[in-house]
Amino acid sequence: MLCQECNERKATVHFTKIINGEKTEFHYCEICAQEKGEMFSFNFEPDFTFDNILASLFNFDPALQVVKQSATPKDEILRCSHCGMTFDQFLNISRFGCPHCYETFQKQLIPILRRLHGENVEHQGKIPVRIGGSIYTKKQIKQLKQDLQIAIEKEEFERAAELRDQIRNLENTPFDKGGDE
Repeated sequence: MLCQECNERKATVHFTKIINGEKTEFHYCEICAQEKGEMFSFNFEPDFTFDNILASLFNFDPALQVVKQSATPKDEILRCSHCGMTFDQFLNISRFGCPHCYETFQKQLIPILRRLHGENVEHQGKIPVRIGGSIYTKKQIKQLKQDLQIAIEKEEFERAAELRDQIRNLENTPFDKGGDE
C-alpha cells in the first residue's frame, strides 16, 4: 500500500481515528507521518521499543516501588553472584545477565509477574490442544517410571506393582498423535 499523502513511498504508519463512532483510516510513509504528526497529536520517538515498554511496566508498578524503596542501602546492593548484575541494571536493559539472576532477584520479580500475568507467578507453559493429550500422557509415564525406580530401590514392591500397572494402562491408552511423532 502506498502512502496516501505522497503516493510514492510504502505506507508503514497506519492510524485509525474514531470520533463519534465515525472511523477514519490513514496510511502514511514515515516521512509524511512525521509531517502530519502534529496534526494528529502523535510523535515518533526512536526509543519506542519493546524493552522500553517493559521498563515502563516495571517502573510504574506500585508493588515494585515498594520493593525499590525498601531495598538495601547503596553499599549493600543485591547482585547476582554469577554475573554481578544488579536489579537496577535489569530495569534499564529489561534482560537478566544469566539464569541465576531469576533466583537472586526472585523477591523483586514476584510483584512484577503478578501484575503481568494476572496474579499467576508460576510458569505453566502452553501445549497445543491437538497434541496435548499425548504430551501429557508421555510426561505422566515418565514421572511414573521415575517413581517406579525409586520404589524398587526402597524395596516397596507393592507400590512398584501399582506403578507398573498404571504405566501399562497409560501406555495402552489410545491418544491422538496429531503429528507428534
